[in-house]
This record gives sequence, structure tokens and C-alpha cells, in this order.
Amino acid sequence: MALEIDPKKLLYFAAVIEQGSLNRAARQLSVSQPALSTSMDRLEAELGMQLLERGPKGIVATRKGDILYCHARLIREEIQLAERDLLNADDCRSESIRIGSLPSLASKIVPMALSKWRETHEGGHLEVVENAQVDLLTGLLRRDFDFVIGFTKVFDMLDGLRQRVLFRDTLRVIAGINHPLRELETLTWGDLVKYPWISPTSRRTHTVLDHIMRTMDAPLPQITVCGSVSLLKSLVAETEHLALLPAHAVREEVAEQRLYELPFFDPTLNRDIAVFFREGYVMDQPRKDLVACVTEVGMELCRDKKLDEVPA
Repeated sequence: MALEIDPKKLLYFAAVIEQGSLNRAARQLSVSQPALSTSMDRLEAELGMQLLERGPKGIVATRKGDILYCHARLIREEIQLAERDLLNADDCRSESIRIGSLPSLASKIVPMALSKWRETHEGGHLEVVENAQVDLLTGLLRRDFDFVIGFTKVFDMLDGLRQRVLFRDTLRVIAGINHPLRELETLTWGDLVKYPWISPTSRRTHTVLDHIMRTMDAPLPQITVCGSVSLLKSLVAETEHLALLPAHAVREEVAEQRLYELPFFDPTLNRDIAVFFREGYVMDQPRKDLVACVTEVGMELCRDKKLDEVPA
């Protein structure tokens, strides 16, 4: 049976949950308390379920009310995004450039690219968000970002998005200087997955390990999630955890012998880095220049230095 839900009542409902009081929510919404109370009664009647209950700490959501609140909040955010985009479409307004980036790229490539871009765009306003790829692309579809810098391999494209490959980087298996695996001359995935791993994003987005484990028909190893690449590096240095990071992201730590790059190579560790954008999206010159800077920096940092040292 289909439910008829009034979107306006959902916005009111979200405010009631967040304020925990009809009086406070009514003031925030600029409506009368009796009118808001009637609106909530009608919403419950229309859905045929209790959504709110009064407790000692004020009004709280029931289990079903909590489910509805999650969707009500998203609807409100979509309306706010639509308002922002419509206002930004006015030529008189200065629009921010909003990009999303994988944490492993935001640690070095993106900052260097932004610095290079600033040389010719001093007054441009930028917002950069680090997150897992699936969350970045979902945000891109919701118009949270102008474009996203991510990877293409072992990932199903979402409808409505397009991609353009910028450069290729290589993931390395990173360990602490005194890790037990340093004693092995030849390493296999079987050796590596015996140890716990650390990821800067959620377990569900560790696509390389997930792909390997499915190929081996084995469960994922223990994965600890930390909030940043810098924290990941510290944990790897002090424990027996392993991590996958691009070679460019750990070059300094390896050179200074604070981290160790295990001599393990696999084709699955090569990945194409691309810019993702919505279908039909047209970049202006500042955005094109920013993507060009990311490409230039990425190609330079990911260039195989060893090949340059081979005499002609």
C-alpha cells in the first residue's frame, strides 16, 4: 500500500525532532504552536503510525519516526542545495568551486595542485572534501560537488555520471620498519591478510582488498578504520597493521625510514585516477584549469623515477 506523504509536513517533522519541543520548533519555523501540533497529528493520521512520543526530556521519535526523520532531513538538504544552486546561477554571485577527493589523493596531489592553481586564480574560492569514493560519487549526483577526483578500477559506475582518466598511480603495501613480514623474501596475498589492516575510509569501500578476497574466496582481514591518512601512517609505524597507500603519499616517510614499503607487487594495485562529473555538466575555465593542475601534479608525482635513472 502506497503512503501519501506531505513534503511540507516532513520539513516540520524534522524541525520537531531536532528541537525536541513543539514550541521551539514552531518558533524556528515561524508558525504557531497549535498549527504545528495539528500538522504533526495529521501526519501521523495520514501514515497510520505513531511517529512522536513525549518523554521526560521532551518530544522524541519512535522507531518508525526515526526512520522517517532520516528521509525528511535528506529532503530538506536537497531543497537547500536547490536553493544554493539557483542562487549561484545568478551572474552577480561569486560561486565556490566544490570538489571531492579520496583521502589518499588529498594528502599530497590535491594540495599541490591547488597551490599551482592559485598562481593564476588568486581570488577563487575553493572547498575540498575528503571521503570514501562511494560517498563522494553519491554527493556528486546530489550536486554537493562540481567534480570528484577518484579511481576507476574495481568500481561500478553510477548512472548519470561520466569520467575522464587523468593519470595512473600505484598502491603500495605499507608497514612499520620492524614489521615481521620484512623477514620474508617472497610475499603473497595469503601472507598479507594474516595481519590486520588500516583504512582511511570505511570497510565497505576497501575495494582492492574486497576484490582480492573474493578472488581468493576468503573473508576480509580485520580492518581498522581511522579518520585520516596522517593518523593511518602513525598507526602503521607503531603497530603490526598494514595499509594500502599510493607510492607518492608515503615517499618522504619511506625515504626517512619511518615507514617501510613491502616488496609486493600485483596488477590490482595499479589504478587509474579520473575526474568524475555529472552527465551534461560543462566546466568553466577556472574548473578546467584546476583539473589540468591535478593532472600535471599527478603525472609528475606518479612518474616512475627509476625509469628516469636508466641510461639511454
